Amino acid sequence: MPELPEVETIRQDLRRKILDKQIIDVQILNKKTVQNEEGKFLRILTNNRIKEIDRVGKLLIFELNRKNFLLAHLKMTGQLIYVKDKPFGLAQGREITAGGHSERNTDLNLPHKHTRVIITFEDNAKLYFNDLRLFGYMKIVGEKDKEKIKLAFGIEPLTKNFTLSNFENIFKNRKTSLKAILLNQQLIAGLGNIYADEVCFAAGVNPFKPANELKKPEIKKLFLEIQKVLKQAILSRGTTFNNYVDSDGNKGNYLEHLKVYGRADEPCAKCKVGLKRRKLGGRSTVFCSICQK
Repeated sequence: MPELPEVETIRQDLRRKILDKQIIDVQILNKKTVQNEEGKFLRILTNNRIKEIDRVGKLLIFELNRKNFLLAHLKMTGQLIYVKDKPFGLAQGREITAGGHSERNTDLNLPHKHTRVIITFEDNAKLYFNDLRLFGYMKIVGEKDKEKIKLAFGIEPLTKNFTLSNFENIFKNRKTSLKAILLNQQLIAGLGNIYADEVCFAAGVNPFKPANELKKPEIKKLFLEIQKVLKQAILSRGTTFNNYVDSDGNKGNYLEHLKVYGRADEPCAKCKVGLKRRKLGGRSTVFCSICQK
């Protein structure tokens, strides 16, 4: 699932590609993806321009003219792929910027059966919203609704509200597991299964430990590691689309830094004992039973 680093990467990439370009056409290929009445969605987007791209947690917020905002959430399998054909339409002459769920070889042959929305700009560049499982969505809202939606998110790492004091308050009187806290978007915005596992390992804390049993030094270590891990992941452009080099020569390579996620039964990077995998809330959790107490 795309998490904060992956969504922030595509936000930064798209800012360089689509700001202030006029939208000349919008195609809705699957109505489930659009959470507005179809006519309203098309009417507001067509001939509009994207003035800025913001983000809260894993939610992208495209600011439009006339105080409208296009929300885009990739959920589990969503992708946003920008394509601009260079002269003669040669495949090798395509300018492509991709982000979201891990790619297959066929994902860049666009549009395809999982393409749900296509936005075309004045220079004939296109932004494709693809989604295999149809959990992702696009929705246009006004300013009041946008602010209300943002307030529903918890404190976000790498922002001024992410202080040690605010972070400590999250754990008070909560008996649920540490990892469940880290994944709760109403408490902490942006973390998902990948980085929750990585943060717990880096902090040396068992992800199944009840939140109210965490000691202050453990909470502080988690606080510091969340920021460290996410900063490094953003610098590395995340873990998805890791085999893909975009038109600017960038590659997502945080996969090379993962210590536990996706490495069940492999030796721990610290103690060399095999990593364990257990289910938590229907998701796999990988950890070291020796190094994480």
